[in-house]
Amino acid sequence: MRGEVLGAERRRRWSDEEKLGIVVSVGVDGATVTQVAQRHEITRQQIYAWRHELKKKGLWSPESGALFLPFDIPPAHEVPAIPEAPPSATPSPIELRLPGGRCLRFDSNMEAAALTRLIRAVEAA
Repeated sequence: MRGEVLGAERRRRWSDEEKLGIVVSVGVDGATVTQVAQRHEITRQQIYAWRHELKKKGLWSPESGALFLPFDIPPAHEVPAIPEAPPSATPSPIELRLPGGRCLRFDSNMEAAALTRLIRAVEAA
């Protein structure tokens, strides 16, 4: 008996940044794990394995929604200073779209801490 290879078999190397980009893309615009896997020509199991690996490395945390990536900040003399805009007397409305089709509307003068608590409460609901 003689075996045949029916498809092109290949082994690819993925950097942590590429893996993270793929793992994070699950859920964006309602994309499922299967759809993301098909888009990148990998298996669903590979995405789950990468999730586990990235969690162990501390690069991905689904519970907190926060993502920390290492990066270098150039010295201050290389970055031009951006003048801060004066606080607006008239608050402007802001709309924030969250995963799962949720939407928050609030004024631009809302305190950051209060907005953070509101977002966490909506995501937990």
